[in-house]
Amino acid sequence: MPRRDHEPPAPHATLPRAARRSAVLAVAVALALAGCSAAVDAPAPAAVPDLSSAAPGAAPEAPSEPADGLDGVDADLAARFESARAAAAAEDVELRITSGKRTEEEQQRLVDEAVAEHGVPEAYRWVLPPETSAHVQGLAIDVGATQGAYWLAEHGLEFGLCQTYANEVWHFEELPDGADTCPEQHPDSSWGW
Repeated sequence: MPRRDHEPPAPHATLPRAARRSAVLAVAVALALAGCSAAVDAPAPAAVPDLSSAAPGAAPEAPSEPADGLDGVDADLAARFESARAAAAAEDVELRITSGKRTEEEQQRLVDEAVAEHGVPEAYRWVLPPETSAHVQGLAIDVGATQGAYWLAEHGLEFGLCQTYANEVWHFEELPDGADTCPEQHPDSSWGW
């Protein structure tokens, strides 16, 4: 199993107090589930994502995936992310893709690993089956580093990007067509089972 680099949670100071508490709690739960306390300060190889891979279902980038992580991702979603990445960089915030488009086989492997490690129903809170996963459709991205994920949680709407799950600060999808606000977040992935 690859080593994973985990940054301590650093909620963006301008997030509402309740959102910061929820995000910090989600990060703490994800870290506890992953049992990754020893890897907190260890540098990761370039292809291994940060905190977003701590939860079951958040996959490291495949070695064949391009450095930008946008191969196979919906073109509009990719363009919105690139605009957000440029704006984040202008504020000295690193924003990168940790997981983009996944094959059905990759998604099923994540489901199987999460179920084997955490059992049902806990695994279902973190990973969807291939038939309901937006990653398989190329319609979702997971982002890092931790500060970047919090930055995008605060600024995503400006770029038409929405955090979809309350327990996954790193998971973003496009703002639905015609909408001017993000839909209410799902508490977790269990809705799709």
